[in-house]
Amino acid sequence: MTVPFRVALYYAPEPDDPLWQAGSSWLGRDPATGQDLAQPPLPDIGEVTAAPRHYGFHATLKPPMRLVPGTSWAAVEMVARALAASLAPFPLPKLAVTDLDGFLALCPATAVSPPLRALADAAVAGLDHFRAPSDETELARRQQSGLTAQQARLLARWGYPDVFDTWRFHMTLTRRLAGDDRGPWQAAAEAHFAPALAQPRRVESLALFTQSSATAPFRLTARLPLGARVRLSTRGDAAA
Repeated sequence: MTVPFRVALYYAPEPDDPLWQAGSSWLGRDPATGQDLAQPPLPDIGEVTAAPRHYGFHATLKPPMRLVPGTSWAAVEMVARALAASLAPFPLPKLAVTDLDGFLALCPATAVSPPLRALADAAVAGLDHFRAPSDETELARRQQSGLTAQQARLLARWGYPDVFDTWRFHMTLTRRLAGDDRGPWQAAAEAHFAPALAQPRRVESLALFTQSSATAPFRLTARLPLGARVRLSTRGDAAA
């Protein structure tokens, strides 16, 4: 594989999880295949979901990053697979459609669990040596959004303001909505996602997403199973 323009490490539901199907159809694109999908028959849904559709249905762990010159895709994938293999699968907290600073997103209905927090922290730190430093334009754009002092420090060190203590698990569903629009869109999203959200799920893998150019949509390029070394060892012991 050629070196992508940007790489990100995300949580994405398993391919056979109804949540993956519900999220991809809501956004109108399957990032694993690149195919456009029919969206719910709601007025303006294409425009309302355009921004999250570009990134694909996901929750951010390691934010999109440009790679240090000379980095190979094989090296990134190898380190990411090793990171995933070092972590055991765990239950994902129950999710709910949430108003997140004007955006609608799927967020934990209860506090983020320690395994989920540990996963996000490990993803940020474990791949950071591949990240090319942010340029002045990128830093200025993020600083315009009004950062706290803590977020400014995180941006300077990690290239993103919402990591570690400021990180929030969220799966974005819409652009920022005006106050009058949030109620109807939240009701529509709750109805769409209700069957999938009623089912329990576990975090079984991580997903490497890549972007081939500055304007290209993100694609799901590789799924990385959690605890792979543990499962392989268990099978070997059983065979013995």
